[in-house]
Amino acid sequence: MDSAEQFPLFPDMPAPTDAVSTPTTKPRPAGPAALRPSAVIPIVRPPTLPVNARWREVDAPQQAIGFVLRRSRRKSIGLVVNDDGLQVTAPNWVTLSQIDAAVAEKAHWILSKLRALQTRQQQLATAETQWQDGGSIPYLGTRIVLRLDGAQKKSGFSGSIHAPQAGDSLCLPLPANADRDRIRDSVHAWLQQQARDLFGERLAFFLERSGLTMRRWRLSSAATRWGSCSSDGNIMLNWRLIHFGKDVIDYVVAHEIAHLCEMNHSKDFWREVDRILPGFERAREALRRHDPGTLPLI
Repeated sequence: MDSAEQFPLFPDMPAPTDAVSTPTTKPRPAGPAALRPSAVIPIVRPPTLPVNARWREVDAPQQAIGFVLRRSRRKSIGLVVNDDGLQVTAPNWVTLSQIDAAVAEKAHWILSKLRALQTRQQQLATAETQWQDGGSIPYLGTRIVLRLDGAQKKSGFSGSIHAPQAGDSLCLPLPANADRDRIRDSVHAWLQQQARDLFGERLAFFLERSGLTMRRWRLSSAATRWGSCSSDGNIMLNWRLIHFGKDVIDYVVAHEIAHLCEMNHSKDFWREVDRILPGFERAREALRRHDPGTLPLI
């Protein structure tokens, strides 16, 4: 990452709230480290578990924390929060009590991540995404259906790749019994490839229109910004923009290109955006209703 200053799209926007739904898990007795009862996070066991994994729960001071536990040859305990909740990977020689203690010690961090995950799922209905044959994902402003076919050699899309219609399908070269992690990884790779291709095309189009020149560009998975442009001409675009329609993608691309000549958000900058993409305001307002953290964790 270059050390040059970066310009986010909406620097003055307030941070998203951590609103959650009515909890179903009973709160622990109040204490110095206890969460407010309204902030207790429901703990849900995944409908299926990966091979060689087990479900476990720990009574942390704030509330019970459930997680999927896997053993491996790694040298330390790893904790990750994804769409399925807390995933813990531990060395084979570490005892269950040591794993539980590590989870309890990191309870504040874990619960903050789970709360953010819950908010994201509520805001974009990612809970509806099922990583299985017949599930669906948001792609270029619509929802496409996932299909699994182990006889296929590579992923294939049934519709127009950059002009999808609701109900178009993405066929993955995976067996019908593929686990959710494998399906999610395959979708992730496919979406990033489409983002790389489409964003590259739109950058070339708007650079030619504007007469400006960038140094290089790349995809990002930043948690706080849709795009950025450094003072030395490097542009980054969040690959999760591929979930939105083309008008929103074009706005972000035009926004970052405008920074190539106006490294600020002054009136001159917005005039430059309008010169590159007249009528950009509607797409800007659509994007203001979201932040990168509200998109699916895939």
